Amino acid sequence: MDKAFYKRTLLDKIQAWLFQGKVIILYGPRQVGKTTLVNEIVKLNPGAKYLNCERQNVNELISSLNLERINKIIGNARLVVFDEAQKVRQIGEMLKLLVDTYPERQYIATGSSSFELSNKISEPLTGRNVKFLMLPLSLLELSDKHDLLSLDERLPDFLRFGTYPDIVDRNEDQQIQLLDELSSDYLFRDILQFENIRRSDTLVKMLKAIALQLGNELSYRELSNLLKVSVETVQRYLMLLEKSFVLFSLPSFSRNLRKEIARSRKYYFFDLGIRNSLIQNYAHIENRTDIGALWENYCLISRMNYHQAKGKKVNMYFWRTYQQKEIDLIEEYDGKLYAFEFKWRKGNVKPPADFIKAYPGSSFSIINNKNYFDYLL
Repeated sequence: MDKAFYKRTLLDKIQAWLFQGKVIILYGPRQVGKTTLVNEIVKLNPGAKYLNCERQNVNELISSLNLERINKIIGNARLVVFDEAQKVRQIGEMLKLLVDTYPERQYIATGSSSFELSNKISEPLTGRNVKFLMLPLSLLELSDKHDLLSLDERLPDFLRFGTYPDIVDRNEDQQIQLLDELSSDYLFRDILQFENIRRSDTLVKMLKAIALQLGNELSYRELSNLLKVSVETVQRYLMLLEKSFVLFSLPSFSRNLRKEIARSRKYYFFDLGIRNSLIQNYAHIENRTDIGALWENYCLISRMNYHQAKGKKVNMYFWRTYQQKEIDLIEEYDGKLYAFEFKWRKGNVKPPADFIKAYPGSSFSIINNKNYFDYLL
């Protein structure tokens, strides 16, 4: 199979930050295309140096903090990439040494687990780094190789198999095989390695439970009882799954009304193919009872991609009252609230009167499978 190369929207954004005196940190889920992206940046910058920190000899060299030896390997390169940098002990201190000694160079570090990379880099490089989050392929990126009619025809497949770059254009059997391999222990490698969790059984059970109640508010107590672990352990595992980019969450929005739900969260998957693999449900869209939840998850990650492409920082929430009135997504930016309801099929939905009354001037939109290009592309 000839794999299509998709130009990522982050390419131009990262290029614009080169040689601006900042270490560039590229986060994202495993297999999302970080290595492909940085190799493209290397190609665009002749003489750049790429170092894979998963290679033992590279890891040992960088971990040594021996600046003289490291500089010999880097040579005259003006741009240096440290791929999978979270594997390196004291990566932050090493980068600080390099920046202080050779400030004319550009350094890029990638990682598939923000908790390790953040802890190791943030403090030594406070104010001296800029971060980018890489997500699975967006509609905008897919439109680089496919026209809108083709994308619309493939929408059901995106809901079933997700949009990982190495998976999206393969046949169904290959997609399923690769997703099942990815959703095994490989998905949790960083958590198991860095957090001293010996078995992934509890993580898998937790993810399956979340997958089966996708789009619902999560009860830590219910998960605790189901998994036979403490509430604190549940919360810790959820934090690790977010920081390793398996899950993301939305907090509840509450400002004015006493009857609004506060301090609650909903959890979603960065890629629906992973979610469907965990519960072993690749059924066609017309045969599914969870199409509403799939559509909600897909629209949320697509809105994240949409805002990222436009360089817009947006606060995202869900909204619900104790009387079960709810809105799937509240976006807050430029001093205004934008409310969205996700409905797979076209239909009329009125905004909750309590919300409109409490937050006058807010907008309300419905995103369905007929108008989604207007909001997600």
